[in-house]
Amino acid sequence: AAPRGRAAARRAMEAARRRLRAGGGAKAGGCALLLLAAVAVLGGEAAEAEEPRSARQRGDEQCHYYAGGQVYPGEAARLPVSDHSLHLSQAKISKPAPYWEGTAVINGEFKELKLTDYEGKYLVFFFYPLDFTFVCPTEIIAFSDRIEEFRAINTEVVACSVDSKFTHLAWINTPRKQGGLGPMKIPLLSDLTHQISKDYGVYLEDQGHTLRGLFIIDDKRILRQITMNDLPVGRSVDETLRLVQAFQYTDKHGEVCPAGWKPGSETIIPDPAGKLKYFDKLN
Repeated sequence: AAPRGRAAARRAMEAARRRLRAGGGAKAGGCALLLLAAVAVLGGEAAEAEEPRSARQRGDEQCHYYAGGQVYPGEAARLPVSDHSLHLSQAKISKPAPYWEGTAVINGEFKELKLTDYEGKYLVFFFYPLDFTFVCPTEIIAFSDRIEEFRAINTEVVACSVDSKFTHLAWINTPRKQGGLGPMKIPLLSDLTHQISKDYGVYLEDQGHTLRGLFIIDDKRILRQITMNDLPVGRSVDETLRLVQAFQYTDKHGEVCPAGWKPGSETIIPDPAGKLKYFDKLN
């Protein structure tokens, strides 16, 4: 019905225009009224067509707001109309990890750091959104306080954000009771150009910072594991340690680790006959 009504209104409007061009008088006045009526009909139908879409958009925005959230004060909510997109990641499981280099704060000093400095070791390389925030210091402190557990299994940890080296240093020099980091046992790498974050696929273009991406890189610079969290939830040091230990076990022994595997647990021989040993014990 709506398409037929619009077509009739358009025909009436064209007829009125022709009569107005042909002559004036009372007929012209009537034609002008007819033309206004046709415009009103078309305008009203257009408004009716747009209203459901606008309502739907409002619903989507509200849903998206609560799903993704406005995590930091003053940060725009993530809406479908915003450019909330990640760059195409160069980081791919079982492939060489994207190369990086930059300035880091190490033991309170500025030093140049690069991925190749860690050849021959496993590396836990993790991104966090911003200095002087909320979840971020809890993660960084947790990894720093337990760095000796990683080093005991030939693994190092590097944290990275888009903040400057000066902001990193200021945060380290801020007491923990005031939301600072205090003395750090792991490097804080500065990615002020955002290039490293983009190469690893964690940079949020519309927010200007990263997601919580964590990458386990083995001693041959091969990327073995990726964890990606949205902003409100921090990562687990225990789970990261477990994953490193599991990958190192498979590297050394050639067996595979079942769900929830921990050091000392049973593993699986990866062939049709060998696997039966594990499943026979399990069941």
